[in-house]
This record gives sequence, C-alpha cells and structure tokens, in this order.
Amino acid sequence: MAMAAGTLLVFAAPIPGTGPAVASASKGGPVYVLYAGSLVDTMAKVSASFDKATGYAFDGFSAGSSALATEIQGKTQKADVFVSAGAKSAASLEGTRNGDWVSWYAQFGTTPLLLGYNPTSKFAKYFHTKPWYKVITMPGFRLGRTDPAIDPKGVLAVEALHDAARAENMPALKTLATETSDVFPEESMVGRLQAHQLDAAFFYGVEAKAANIPTVTLGPIKLVNPYVVTVVNRAPHEAGAVALVKFLFSAKGSAILRSFGLTVDSPAKLSGPRSAVPKPLRSLVS
Repeated sequence: MAMAAGTLLVFAAPIPGTGPAVASASKGGPVYVLYAGSLVDTMAKVSASFDKATGYAFDGFSAGSSALATEIQGKTQKADVFVSAGAKSAASLEGTRNGDWVSWYAQFGTTPLLLGYNPTSKFAKYFHTKPWYKVITMPGFRLGRTDPAIDPKGVLAVEALHDAARAENMPALKTLATETSDVFPEESMVGRLQAHQLDAAFFYGVEAKAANIPTVTLGPIKLVNPYVVTVVNRAPHEAGAVALVKFLFSAKGSAILRSFGLTVDSPAKLSGPRSAVPKPLRSLVS
C-alpha cells in the first residue's frame, strides 16, 4: 500500500503507479486512488482491508481535493478512483469542457468541521471557559487552516470565521479569514499542531479523531463536509476501481468509516445519471 508520508512539516504522497503496492505481487493488480488529505488514516485502514479481501493493491495519493481534481484534469496523476472532500471538486471534472473525467459521484459519508487544539498549548485551558472565537483572537495565538483555493476544508474554515465575525461583531475574525500567514498544507497540519507550531487549527472530525486531537465545536455554526467517491472515466483499472467502491459501500467498509467518526450514508447518495454508474454499483446507490 502507498499513502501520504513525509517529514514533520512537508508531507509528500507517492505517485500512483510507483508505490510499494505496485511492486508487490497482487493477483488483482493496482488500483490508483486519489483521495482527500483529511482521509489519510482512514484510507490506510481501508486499503489494508481492501487488499486483503480482494487481492487488489490500493495505490494511493492524497492532497487537497481541488488540487487533486487539477491533477486529474492535467493528466499529471493517473486515477481509477477519486475520493473528494465535498462535491465541488468532483463536479468540476464533469462535462466535455472539463475533460469528461467524471459522469457521476456518490456521497458516502459526512464529517463536521471542528477546531482542534494542542492540549499542551498555553491557550488550551481557555477553550474550557471561553467561546472558541474569543480564544483564537487572543494575543499570540497561532491558528492554522488550509488554503481555500485548493482545499474545501479551507473554504469551510473561512466561512466559519466570517459567520462568527458577523454574529459576534468581531472584525478580528474577518481579518483572520483573509490573512495568508495562517494557511498551511493539509498534509502537514497535524504535524505542525503536534510540534507546537500551532495552538489550534481547523480539522474535520474524522482526521482529529484519527490523530487523537482534542476538539471544540463551533457552537451555533454547524458546517459539515460530505465525502464523495467516483470511478474516473477512462480509468486504467476499471475492474479494480469498481471493486474498491463496492468495498467502501459494503458493511465492512462502512464499519471502518464509522470507526473513524464518519457518519455513513447507506445507501450512498447518487449525483448524476444512474446509467453512468457501473452496473455492479447501481444497487448500492440511492
């Protein structure tokens, strides 16, 4: 199995087709999977179980979903399966103008946007006594979020800051939403927090749970991210791609997703024509 790996600050994921999964013997062959960086730990578990159950070899590359869509469109990454945080990135690949890479996608689970914090930060105690938006505006507080231009979580983080700024009449929050000094790659955010380079950062519930990061909710601001999956058109290993999505929708796959804190949609919610969905998957989507 190949998955995102790297140094403490900068994480790099292997290019599909070059990871150890391809080098190892596999009766089913590789399945190239491009997936949202917030699912690194979840997909590690999925891939191990999928490989064992099917004989295929999960070969993954993780990054921000918008960036992954660009990789597919630019043909710089081979993809059999695309797992996106939010539907927008998958939808951006639909239609002739966009290369006709995607004809359908299905929502298989959701996770809330939360604020995760370092429990040893000098600001940690304040999360138990003050609203989150007051804590992150305290002098010296170091906040992290992802780039909204390439990652849907970054879009939600900016939305949360703007919503709180309006509701609480706090211009400082609006300033945080426009600054770039608090923007970091999704793949390095956990490492930065654990290395005490950040006091808190915006995370999806699924990634915070996987990394054992304590979190606080955003109060009345309820923002939820849907995860969607599709078999990419002209996938080099279509049979393996179908097998992976089928596994993801199965009872075993759903159990893994739930164990990481996802709220699972069963059946998965289809967007696009049912006729475009591979026949073995049609009965598994609503």
